[in-house]
Amino acid sequence: MPMRSPRISTAEPPAARLPPAGPERPRSLAGWGARATWALASAMVLGALRRVTFDVPRRLRLDEASLPEVGRVGAALELRSVTRESHAGPTGTRWMLALEYQVFAAPATVRVLELPPVRLRFDGTPRAEEVRVDAWPLAVAPLSPEPFANREGLGELRPDTAPRLLDAGLERRVLWACAALALPLVGYLAWVYGALPWWTATRRPFGRAYRALRRQEPGPSAAEAWSEACRALHAAFNETAGRVVFADGIDRFVAQAPRFAGLRQDILSFFARSQAGFFGGAHPPPPADAAAERRWLLHFARACRDAERGAA
Repeated sequence: MPMRSPRISTAEPPAARLPPAGPERPRSLAGWGARATWALASAMVLGALRRVTFDVPRRLRLDEASLPEVGRVGAALELRSVTRESHAGPTGTRWMLALEYQVFAAPATVRVLELPPVRLRFDGTPRAEEVRVDAWPLAVAPLSPEPFANREGLGELRPDTAPRLLDAGLERRVLWACAALALPLVGYLAWVYGALPWWTATRRPFGRAYRALRRQEPGPSAAEAWSEACRALHAAFNETAGRVVFADGIDRFVAQAPRFAGLRQDILSFFARSQAGFFGGAHPPPPADAAAERRWLLHFARACRDAERGAA
C-alpha cells in the first residue's frame, strides 16, 4: 500500500474547568481557581503544533526539568521541539509553550490520535504548584484516495515494455548498394584530382627534362653531360611554346606561359649560358666550371618543373 501524507484536523477545545481551591490540593494550580486570570487559560492544536499559554503570579517560576523531553511519543507521534517564551506583566508572568509534533501514521481512513498530556511544575513560596495540560485528540486522514482497482492500466507500475525489433534487411541491402555505387565514384575522383594531375605533371616537358637530368651521369666528360642537359631543357622550352624558342623570343614565351614569369631572369641566364657553351661568345663557361654549371642547370630544371606544375 503506498504511503500517504497525513492531513491533520483540529477542533477548538472546551473551556477549562478549574476545581475549587483548598488546602487538600496545595500542589495544583487549580487551587488558584479564584484567580482564573493566571490559571490555565487556553490550549489549542494548530496542525501538529500545540500551543499552551499560562498566566503565573510573580512568586512562581517554571521548573525547566518538568518540560516534556523531545523524542518518540508512541508509534505514531514524535515530539520534535519544545519552545517557550515568557513576558512579564504588571501582576505576573505569561508563559507560552509550543510543542511541535511529527505524525508518522499514514492510515487508509480517518484515524484519531491523541496528543499526550503535559504536567508542568512551578517552584515558589510558600509552596510549589503544578498544572496538567490534558491530552488532546488529533484527526489524521489520507491526502490521496484509495488505490485503484488492479486492472489494465491501473495499479502498480509494470516494467517497461521491450522495444519492438524491426527488420533492417532492406536498409542493410540499400546501404551495401550505395557503398558499391560510391566506390567507383571515389576511385574516379581520386584519379581525376590525385593520380591524374600527378601523372600528367610527370609527363610534361619540364618534368621529363628534370627526370632526365637527375638520371644523367656525368661520366668522364662533364662538358658532354652539360651539353645534354642544355639540349633537354631547350627541347622542353620548344615543346611548351609549340615552336622553337630563341633568346630574343623569351618575352614572347613568358607572355604565352605566364606561370614562368617569375623565372624570366633565370631563363635569360640559361639562354646566355647555352649560347656561350654551344656557339662561343664573349663569356663561354670554362671547362673547369662544367660540373658547377650542370648543378645550376639541375636546379633551374627543377624550378621550371615546379612552375609548370603550378598551372595544373
